[in-house]
Formats: sequence, C-alpha cells, structure tokens
Amino acid sequence: MSDTVNDLPEATGHRLAELEHGLFTSDLSVNEFLLVKEAGFHPVGFVMGSSIYHTGIQTRKWSQSQELTKLTEAMYNARELAMTRMEEEAAALGADGVVGVRLDVNYYEWGKDAAEFIAVGTAVKAEDGVSRRNKLGKPFTSDLSGQDFWTLAQTGYAPQGLVMGTCVYHIAHRGLGQALSTTGQNVELPNFTQALYEARELAMTRMQDESAQLGATGIVGVRLEEKSHQWGSHTIEFLAIGTAVTKGTESVTLPTPTTIISLDN
Repeated sequence: MSDTVNDLPEATGHRLAELEHGLFTSDLSVNEFLLVKEAGFHPVGFVMGSSIYHTGIQTRKWSQSQELTKLTEAMYNARELAMTRMEEEAAALGADGVVGVRLDVNYYEWGKDAAEFIAVGTAVKAEDGVSRRNKLGKPFTSDLSGQDFWTLAQTGYAPQGLVMGTCVYHIAHRGLGQALSTTGQNVELPNFTQALYEARELAMTRMQDESAQLGATGIVGVRLEEKSHQWGSHTIEFLAIGTAVTKGTESVTLPTPTTIISLDN
C-alpha cells in the first residue's frame, strides 16, 4: 500500500489492504457502474474522509451586512481536510480519481460549536493503464453522476478536481423605520440585494480561483448552495461547487441524443 496515507485511522489501512487484493466496493448504482466502465474506468474502492471541526466565535453587528471571515475559513478548511483524506485513501489504492463525490455536514448533541465534515466517493482507475491524475499529481475528484461522467468522457473533456468556494455572510437586520417605510409597497430592498449578491460573488470567485490552480478550462455541474447551519437565519453560508475540467487533445465523435437517453434509462 502507498505511503501517502499519514493521518488516517488505523482501521483504514486494513480496509484498504483488502481492496488491493481484488475486492472492490462502490456506492455507484448498477447503471452508474456500467457507465463508468464504458468510460474506460473500473472502481477500486469506496473512499472517504472526515474532519470534526470546531468553529470559532465571531462577533457581528446587528445592522451591518458583512462577511464573517473566521467562519468562512473554518467551513473551507474543514471541507479541505475531509477531501484531502479521501484523496489520500484513493492514492493509497493507486486510483486515478474519485467519482460521485458527496460532501455532507453533520451536527451532534455533544458538540454545539463543532461539526463533522464528510467526503465520500468511489475511487476509480483507468483500464488502459495511462494515468489520469490531475496537474497536481493527485487523483481527480468529481461530483458528477455516473451518467454525467460517461457523457463528459464522450465529449473529450476530463475532470481535474472538485472545486469549491465558500462565504459565510451576516445579513443585516432591518430597523423598524425601514420596515415601516416599505409596508404595502412593491419595492426592491437594496441592502439585502447587495449583501446576497456580494456573498454569492465571493463564493463563485473563490471556486474559479481553485479551478485556475488546476489549469482547468471550465467548470461543469456548478451548484450554489445556501445553508444557515446552526447560526440563525441572518447568517448564511454560500457554497459554490462544481467539477473543473480540461479539454483533451484527441478528436472525438459526440454520441447522439438518443444514445444518451437510452443509457440513462
């Protein structure tokens, strides 16, 4: 087994050792499993990473919209730790990448200011023996479904990494005078508009910055998620996430729409 695993639980070594002797595990559906095989990869094992992270306290002004940089940093670092450990498991299996990646956040009663960040997916290896690792020499990661992963391969694009940007933002409360001044009127609320706009822009920009580090030419499957977690309704995390891709040099023949539909079904 590779020596890239450095801070994983002891039991992980035993589980990964079993996977190196022919057994594989996967959270892909049967259809997704088939399509990943059709794309030229075979699963080598279900991999995961976890980080239980304590988020610090950051004061905020009731009437001021602002990014809460300490919370932003905590949410980003915790996910990065989970993702890195998942990648370490994949590297230990000699995988080229991880497909179907899911990122979850769990809260427990015993940790009011702590949360567990989990990254899971199926490690895969190219069947032609040619490395498909990314520019940084790490297994690529992607949250695309098996169907979308197959379709991406048919277009000549290759995933480089699951990229993300986050911004935890405090949305200012409206004063009584502000609320009364708009009662019964159709009118834009510029303070709220600007705050939400800026928070999303920060998350999107940071996601694109990660993509640039991988030398990607685009990001597919972008999602913008918004969650208040345990902070209350006026503090929101804006998370931008997608799969960074690069265009291959080989010419490809795109599949017909009817072929894609029949495989999805």
